Amino acid sequence: MTTIALETKDLTKIYQSSGLTVKAVDNVSLQIHLGEFVALVGPSGSGKTTMLAILAGLLKPTSGQVLIDGQDLSQMNDGQLTAFRRQNIGFTFQANNAVPFLTALENVELMLRLNGRLDKTNRQRAQELLTRLGLGERLNNLPYQLSGGQQQRVAIARALIHNPTVVLADEPTASLDTERAFQVVETFANLIHEHNRAGVMVTHDLRLCRYVERVFQMRDGMMARVIEDKKEIIALADMSKDGH
Repeated sequence: MTTIALETKDLTKIYQSSGLTVKAVDNVSLQIHLGEFVALVGPSGSGKTTMLAILAGLLKPTSGQVLIDGQDLSQMNDGQLTAFRRQNIGFTFQANNAVPFLTALENVELMLRLNGRLDKTNRQRAQELLTRLGLGERLNNLPYQLSGGQQQRVAIARALIHNPTVVLADEPTASLDTERAFQVVETFANLIHEHNRAGVMVTHDLRLCRYVERVFQMRDGMMARVIEDKKEIIALADMSKDGH
């Protein structure tokens, strides 16, 4: 029996703009399990980025619930939410947000330091994870000394090092060429499966969906379709020659 890592119930986010009411997220319910890597796709303005921000606990919904490991984020105060997010959610975003004066290894260790877990064993884990990602010879390089793909792999290591329940990736390959984009997402998917985490990737590039188990398609803030058949997902990826 699989464990539900992330669940939303009737999730809605409403904005008021110039007297108009805009539903950025409209009554969305979903479940994602441990060991599952899914893609959240849709046209610009479909609500997928807002959805990811709510899942991350960075944005509060107007109504509905987000549960991670069965814990309701809406029931937490700001301090509790910050602590929970730091321990249970990993992030990989377009901008790698690397600390420029820290080495690759120190950037990954930062998550352990923030959680009070930077001991000898976990420092070794950080080194092993970066080596697993092909950065064994770049541990002491600063971000400006790394390529875009290498920086993204550092970001993946940083998102996974503290063993969060959920790992969220917002357009993680937007600045990469096709070959490196495929390599980064394939590695990310493999690590999600190996560490038995739940991964959610927002992407505009449907070709990358070949690495996920399910595709959630959003439109006008609503969950328009969920594709679960792997053959259909591969067909969707293969049809997207231009990446859209």
